[in-house]
Amino acid sequence: MKQFKVPNIYRSPLISAIKQQRKQEDKLKKDFTPTLMDLGPLHIYLARHFGFCYGVENAIEIAFNTIESNPGKRIFLLSEMIHNPQVNKDLAERGVQFLQDTYGKQVIPFEEITSDDVVIIPAFGTTLEIEKMLQNKGIPTAQYNTTCPFVEKVWNRSEQIAEKGYSIVVHGKPKHEETRATFSHASSHTPTVVVNDMEETVALASYITGEKPADDFYTEFKGRYSEGFDITRDLQKIGVVNQTTQLASDTQAISDYLKSVFIRKYQLTAETISERFADTRDTLCYATNDNQTAVTGMLDTDADIAIVIGGHNSSNSSHLVELCEHKLTTYFIDSADRLLDANTIEHRNWRTKELSTISHYLPQKSPLRILITSGASCPDAVVERVIRKLAGFYAAEAAVDSFSSQH
Repeated sequence: MKQFKVPNIYRSPLISAIKQQRKQEDKLKKDFTPTLMDLGPLHIYLARHFGFCYGVENAIEIAFNTIESNPGKRIFLLSEMIHNPQVNKDLAERGVQFLQDTYGKQVIPFEEITSDDVVIIPAFGTTLEIEKMLQNKGIPTAQYNTTCPFVEKVWNRSEQIAEKGYSIVVHGKPKHEETRATFSHASSHTPTVVVNDMEETVALASYITGEKPADDFYTEFKGRYSEGFDITRDLQKIGVVNQTTQLASDTQAISDYLKSVFIRKYQLTAETISERFADTRDTLCYATNDNQTAVTGMLDTDADIAIVIGGHNSSNSSHLVELCEHKLTTYFIDSADRLLDANTIEHRNWRTKELSTISHYLPQKSPLRILITSGASCPDAVVERVIRKLAGFYAAEAAVDSFSSQH
C-alpha cells in the first residue's frame, strides 16, 4: 500500500514500531488480540488496528502539499479536512479557512471566493452541486480533491447498480458530510433514500410492504429522499450502501433485514434475490472493518476500563466507543489534555456530545488494565501522549521508554 508523506508532528516512533512489529508477525491480519504494554503497575492494551487510515493520510498529504505549493494564495477547505481537532487547528494556523462547518452551515459565503483561490475538497467528499459551483467559478476541483478512495468506491458502486435499475438506500447519518456527498452522487443516477439506523430501516420497510400509507413516507422521511421520489414505485429493486464510518455490523444488519423483507414480499430464492436486491458488501471500508474488529478482539481481554481517542464529531471514533461501552466503562477523549490528573478526566458523551468532568475514573487496582484505541482520524502522536500521561500517574515513564527501545 502507498506510503504517504505525513508531517512528523502526527507520527509516533513508539506507535509506528508497535504497528510495524504486529504487521510483520501477522501479515494476513488474522490476529486481532491487542498489544500489551506492561508498564509495571499499569498494563495498557493497544488495539491491533487503530489510527490514521489510507484515506486520512492521503487527505493530509494533499492538504499540506497544497499549502506549500501555493504561497500567497488564499486557501479554503469546504469543511473540516477530517474530524480531528488537532489536524484542523494545524491547517487553520497555516492560513487555511473553512467555508462550511461540519453540518454544511455556511461560515464564509461562496460568493467571496474567486478563481484565484484554492479550494480543498475534504476526505468526506462533497456534493455534485457544490463541485459544479466551484467549477463554474473557474476553480479546479480535481487537483485539490482529497476525497477518500473508499468513499469514491461507494459512489462508483452506486452508479453501477443504478445502471441496472436499482434504487439506493444509504445507511448514514443524514447531516454528516460524507452522507450528504454520497446521497448527492447516488441520487444523480437513481432514486435514493437515507436511513440512520435499524429503527428507520424498519419504518422504511413498512412502506415497502404497504403496511403504512404511502403518503406518510414523505413526512416521516422528509429531507431524506431524492427529488421526485415515488414510494410506491422506487423501492421495488434496491441496493444498500453506507457512510463508510458507520458500524459495519449495523450496515450488514440493515442490509440483511431489507433483504429478508424482499424475500418475503416477492417470494425470492437464493437464485432470484439479485433480481430485486443488489449485493453491495464490497463497499464496506477495510479500515473501518479492521478498527472495529480489532476492538471486538481487544474486548476479549480482561480489563478495568477502556479509553477511545478521537474527535468528538468523528463518526468512526464514536462507534468504537459504542462497541467498548457494551463491555466496559469507557472514556472518550480527544487529547491527553483531557486527563486532568490521576483523579479527574474530561469525557465526551458520544451520543449527546456533552463534555463532563468525571472524578475517580482510574480504578484502584494493581496492575490497572486499560484498553486503548483511536479513531481513523486520530494521529498516533496523540495516542502516545495519552499513554505517557497515564504512565506518569504511576511513575512508569521509564517503562514506556524501555518498551519503546525494545520495539
